[in-house]
Amino acid sequence: KELNRNTIRNYIGVVFQEPFIFSDTIKNNIKFGNENASDEAVKKAIEIAQASDFVYNLPEKEESLIAERGNNLSGGQKQRICIARALARNSEIIIFDDSFSALDYKTDKNLRSAISSELKGTTCVIVAQRIGTIKNANRIIVLDHGKIVGDGTHKELLNNCSVYKEIVHSQLSEEELNGGK
Repeated sequence: KELNRNTIRNYIGVVFQEPFIFSDTIKNNIKFGNENASDEAVKKAIEIAQASDFVYNLPEKEESLIAERGNNLSGGQKQRICIARALARNSEIIIFDDSFSALDYKTDKNLRSAISSELKGTTCVIVAQRIGTIKNANRIIVLDHGKIVGDGTHKELLNNCSVYKEIVHSQLSEEELNGGK
C-alpha cells in the first residue's frame, strides 16, 4: 500500500520547541490535534502532559480561554498544551522536537515517566539538548555539527563517545552520574 502525505501525517504527532497556540479554549487547542477526541481523551492528554496543575486551577478549567499566542500562559504551560495536543492525536509516532526545554526539571521528569507508562507501543522520538531528558532512552543518537558521532544507550555512549561524555559532564554532577538526584 502506497503511503501518501496525509496517511503519514495520521501516524505522526509532532511537538515543536516553539509552541503554536490558538486564541481559543484550552480544550479546543488540544482538540486541534484530533477534533474527534472525547472529553475523556482530552483530560487524559492534560494529565499525561503534566498540565493538570494549572488547567484545573483555572476557573473555567479546560474551557478557559487562551489569549492570542498564549500570552496569558508561561512558556512551560504553552509547551504542555502542545504536548497534550499531540497526545490527543493518539499517534503511533510522536516527535518531541526540544519541546521539554521550557519545562522545569521536575515536570520534565514526571512527563517522561507518564509517557513511558501511558504510551506503551507508541514510538517517541525526543530531540533534546538536556541529558536528563534523554539519558534513559532506549537509543540515543549524538549529533555534532549535523553528523552522527555516537549511537547507543547512555551507558554505552559514556564509554565510547567523547562528545556525549563532554556534554554529560557539563550538565550533570558526579552524584547525578552515579545514580543520585
